[in-house]
Amino acid sequence: MKRLLFFAAFIIIGLTSFCQYNIRLIVTNVATKNTDDIYITGNFNNWNPRDVNYRLKPFAAGRKAIVIKDIPAGTYAFKFTRGSFEKVETEGDGRDIADRVIEVIDKDVTEEITIKGWKDNYPDKPKPYTASPQVKIMDTAFTIPQLDRKRRIWLYLPKGYATSTKTYPVLYMQDGQNLFNEQTAPFGEWGIDEILDSIQKTNGKESIVVGIDNGGDKRLNEYAPYNFESNKKKIESEGKKYVDFIVNTLKPFIDTKYRTKKSVENTFIAGSSMGGVISLYAMMQYPKVFGGVGVFSPAFWTSKELFVEAATYKNPGLFKIYFYCGYKEGKEMIDDMNKMADIFSNKVNIKMYRTTSEFGQHSEKYWHKEFAAFYEWLLKD
Repeated sequence: MKRLLFFAAFIIIGLTSFCQYNIRLIVTNVATKNTDDIYITGNFNNWNPRDVNYRLKPFAAGRKAIVIKDIPAGTYAFKFTRGSFEKVETEGDGRDIADRVIEVIDKDVTEEITIKGWKDNYPDKPKPYTASPQVKIMDTAFTIPQLDRKRRIWLYLPKGYATSTKTYPVLYMQDGQNLFNEQTAPFGEWGIDEILDSIQKTNGKESIVVGIDNGGDKRLNEYAPYNFESNKKKIESEGKKYVDFIVNTLKPFIDTKYRTKKSVENTFIAGSSMGGVISLYAMMQYPKVFGGVGVFSPAFWTSKELFVEAATYKNPGLFKIYFYCGYKEGKEMIDDMNKMADIFSNKVNIKMYRTTSEFGQHSEKYWHKEFAAFYEWLLKD
């Protein structure tokens, strides 16, 4: 009898894991510009701000609504836009809002929402310039010959760089516009410069950080190691060319112009979401260049082939890999991160750390909270 009960429970759990649910979101009031098209953007459509498949439709009594159909149980983060992140929703006084979060557990969910304001309603309240004096824009249009594009490059130099003769480790990071300056960060900045200034004071750990702006509408392509499909749209991978740019064009330039420690044990790379995926891929492609990687909230669902490549990969030297994810980012993201971490935990020459946050969401606010721990672990020993 006990065996039958256990077997029945096992079947129920298995079936539940494959259940699909619907989320119905009803916008009951829009403070301004309520005749414009409104879109929902979130971790279910790779934060596309103008996805026609996620445009709200007219609903009863002048309201607007959308039904997100056939999704598995999990935690979903989202916001509303009018087609771009320059027109994302805000508080009624223009302040940024945190990601909206909805949890789907074992049934369909309906929620009513009020949109209090839009970012472009407040042109007289520009975001402040918050980059510290240690941050400068190295180039507004640095050439990427591998992709025939140009890109803004940010540079953080430790305090005292100009008056010293020391050499420094270098950390290359994706999504440069989000690292140092609130003014250029659509969802808030990581605050890398303030964190490093503080760490330098307390324990003397110093590094150069190179921030590479993402390519806007080319971000998915550049950060994708392999082709994938997002919302029935095929994303052509440019990840290998992008990584080749960092290694063969940008790094040699940085090493020539600045006092860097050029060795593999002093060269690191990091990023979040798709930026985390391409950073791990970069270290696997160039193990004699990058000795450590920070993989924050990785969107491994876009790169399932990376699991296969990781399983057969043999690293020639010591790797340091730091994995982080928040539970509010969804079960799939946590599971995928753990799956990848388990693969690397079984390899030799790997120094690995994985951590999660119970309340962590897919945003710079939470990556900011985790960055100091990653950085100090990376430079330890």
